[in-house]
Amino acid sequence: MEYNFTMENFEKEVLQSDIPVLVDFYADWCGPCKMMAPVIAALAEEFEGKMKIGKCDTEENMPLAQKYRVASIPNMQVFKNGEVVANFVGGMSKDALREKLQRVLN
Repeated sequence: MEYNFTMENFEKEVLQSDIPVLVDFYADWCGPCKMMAPVIAALAEEFEGKMKIGKCDTEENMPLAQKYRVASIPNMQVFKNGEVVANFVGGMSKDALREKLQRVLN
């Protein structure tokens, strides 16, 4: 299941999550973000139960993008116990992102 993180649910769904959370900060106008969309969706299914994976629209949730210093997108940040523990910027293959997420989980 792919999540949609917003100002309203970020505290509960991301910061208070019992499992790690990957937040893909994106924008609809961003070409590389569009290329990452199917990768994010596929990994959300693959990591179900081990990690929450979802998207956060930087245009609609600008205060979150600013708080987490999202300067360029796609910007994927992994949160564990309310803290950012990993940050990946730019497009990448499904295999490359999967490998990075596995490292965070181990």
